[in-house]
Amino acid sequence: MLEGRNVSKRFGGLEALKSVDFYVDEKEIVGLIGPNGSGKTTLFNIISGVYRPDSGTIKFKGRDIVGSKPFDVRKIGISRTFQLTRPFLNMTALENVLIASLYSREKSVSISDARNEALSLLELVGLLEKRDSLARNLTLAERRLLEIARALAGEPSVVLLDEVVAGLNPVETLRAVDVIKSIHEKGITVFWVEHVMKVIMNVCHRILVLHHGKKIAEGTPKEVAAEDAVIKAYLGEAYVDA
Repeated sequence: MLEGRNVSKRFGGLEALKSVDFYVDEKEIVGLIGPNGSGKTTLFNIISGVYRPDSGTIKFKGRDIVGSKPFDVRKIGISRTFQLTRPFLNMTALENVLIASLYSREKSVSISDARNEALSLLELVGLLEKRDSLARNLTLAERRLLEIARALAGEPSVVLLDEVVAGLNPVETLRAVDVIKSIHEKGITVFWVEHVMKVIMNVCHRILVLHHGKKIAEGTPKEVAAEDAVIKAYLGEAYVDA
């Protein structure tokens, strides 16, 4: 469904990505891990149209999307969340998702239909009772769930999740994981950046590992966790022995 070949990106003298190949099949949950600064969010920014790669190709359902604007990428079926949540703080949770529903698809939709979708998505992420609460009054965990609901508006085929459980306590983390599993059960493909290894290793079907902009490993969670290069660069012996 989503594929990149020889994707490279440089910022001045920094090579953020170096000839990275990746693919995400339909209905997979694929994890993207690596140390801070390894190029994970840069790759998401390239996929979503924020950055243009210096070289390489990105294809979605066989269509070359390099050079597409973020709003065009969104409308063809690729949505995302951000490390830092970005709701409209002075709007309610319902209004935040309603706007996303109205403007996140190629075909126009009525306000009534968009509102129904927004309510359904708030229910999916467990925020229906907070629908009339201003986004500024939501907790961090609730804002992250709201971010997911907004990303799901417009019926995307793929959602890019960028550290959606970062900073959450164990109960909040389990709640977010349940939402991600529900997304997958709805047939939506998930490409997920995360640092909470015990979560991503238990949920993802396959893992990609970046280090200094290069892909150093790819495989099932069990295969990746056993790779010497991954242990040395990121996981550490303590994780493997846990």
